[in-house]
This record gives sequence, structure tokens and C-alpha cells, in this order.
Amino acid sequence: MSHEWGQPPFSPRHERGTVMLDDHVTLVNVAFRMLGSMHDAEDIVQDAYARWYALSDEARQAIRSPTAWLVRVTCRICLDQLTSARARRERYVGDWLPEPLPDDARWASTASTRTGDPAERVTIDDSVSMGMLVMLESVTPAERVVFVLHDVFNLPHTEIADIVRRTPEACRQLGASARRHLQSDRRRAVDVRQHRDIVTAFRNACEHGDFDTLISLLDPNVSVRIDGGGKARAARRPILGSAKTARYFLGLLRRKFVQEITEENVNGLPGLVSHVKGEINGVMAMAVRDGLITDIWLIANPDKLHAWQDSAR
Repeated sequence: MSHEWGQPPFSPRHERGTVMLDDHVTLVNVAFRMLGSMHDAEDIVQDAYARWYALSDEARQAIRSPTAWLVRVTCRICLDQLTSARARRERYVGDWLPEPLPDDARWASTASTRTGDPAERVTIDDSVSMGMLVMLESVTPAERVVFVLHDVFNLPHTEIADIVRRTPEACRQLGASARRHLQSDRRRAVDVRQHRDIVTAFRNACEHGDFDTLISLLDPNVSVRIDGGGKARAARRPILGSAKTARYFLGLLRRKFVQEITEENVNGLPGLVSHVKGEINGVMAMAVRDGLITDIWLIANPDKLHAWQDSAR
């Protein structure tokens, strides 16, 4: 069954017992959508490879599709990670948000000596938009795995069942539950051109101190979540409402120190990036619905901005 952003299902592309660069790219793309963290995705993929190479030569030769085997192992590790992540994030300082990605985000592994190859990049599509990654945090780990594998990567439920150790019918129910939750959420995609125009207007209003225009761009119930990770100054709780949001950003983007705000794609949609003295200190993603900004996600934790620092150099 095909879906709006479905990718071709995983299939054997090479001889038994061998893995290729494309396998690594596939695994990182899967793991990032599962976890919302490039660092965690890389660690898990390396763990999957370690398990592959721990097999005997005979065992590896017996595996018909190394890619499918690696995907299965990666997803099972991700499922365990998602389950434990909820407990860890309760101890996280402030709001935890997924990692923002520039359009040219590459996986950080040293498995390849090729640099700048588009094949090494994380695939940027609707499934890695900040809104989607945030929404995926609200479903159960099993629902997330089933949704990502079926709706994003077009893997059949019969194969997903082996990964999550459920029946195919149970997987269909998990996917349907996740789909209902995600479709009922208010953060839905809009026309990219309209999104860009609103981001531009937001930036201009902040830089010129235009409170009235800023209010007109914000949904009355707009929510602002900021991830500083305890390493950057950030509100510990969401900022709610258009008036509080407008005052916050008028102060934040008009501070006296030298600051440059640029418009750049964040996880595939127009957003804003803050530069201070040549260093990126914040990346902002937004959700727009019915011509108004409904959600703003600001990531200031420096540990989550490495891909942006690398792309700026």
C-alpha cells in the first residue's frame, strides 16, 4: 500500500553477507525519525552494525537481506530507547525538543570517506518536520515505530510485526491509532509559500518592534516551547498566548548585543536562525495554520546545533 510520503520498501540490493553505504544512510534516516535525535540515531546504528559484525561469517551468509536484518535490529533498539527515553526526559532540564536539521544535514559517521555526497544526507521531507517529530513524541513507542515504518517507509505490517513482536493485525491497529492522533492534532502542514511569508513577516515585526503586527500573525492560543537543555537560558515552561509570545520575542530578538537573524529552512520548512559573533545560538521552527502561527519551537541547546555549526562553516 502506498502513502503520501512512502519510500520504497526495504529489499535485498546486494550479495548475501555484505552491507553497503546505502544501508547506513537508510538506517540513520529510519532511526532519526524514530528518535528525533541525530546523536542517538548514530549511536543506535553503530550498535546495530556491531551486532552484525559480531555474527559469524556463516550466520551473515545465511541472511538473505542484510539491509532488512539491520533495519529490524535498529528498530528494536530504537523501541527500547523510546521506552527508556520517557523516563530520561523527565529529568531533562526544561522542555525536550527534537533536533533541528538544516537542509544539508549529513550523518556524522566516519563510515564513509566521501564528503558532500547528497546520498549521505538525511532525507528531508514531511516526516522530519518539527511539527511531525513533536507530535510523534505524544504517541506510544510501539505506535511510533509502526507509523514510521509503514506510513513513511512503506514497510508491510507483516514485516513490522516481527520487529515489534506483535501480530500484523495488532500493528494495523497501532498504526491506525497513531494516524488518528496525528491527524487530529492542530499542527497541520500549509502551503510552503504562505509559511515563508508569515515567517518573514514575523521576523520583520520583531526586528522593528511592531507589537500590533506581531499579534496579528499569532494564533490567540499560540504555544512557545524552548529547549535550552540547561546549557542555554530558556523558559522552563511553555509560553502560552499571543500577548506573552509577542512580548517575549520582541525582547529576545531586539536585545542590545549584536545578533543576526536569518531565514533558513528548518527540518524542511522556513524558519529562523540566530547568529551571534559568527556562532549559531538558536534555531526556530514554526507551525502555521489558517494564516496564523500556532506553535513555535526554539532550540537553543548547543548540543543540538552541531549540524548547523558545521553547515555554517
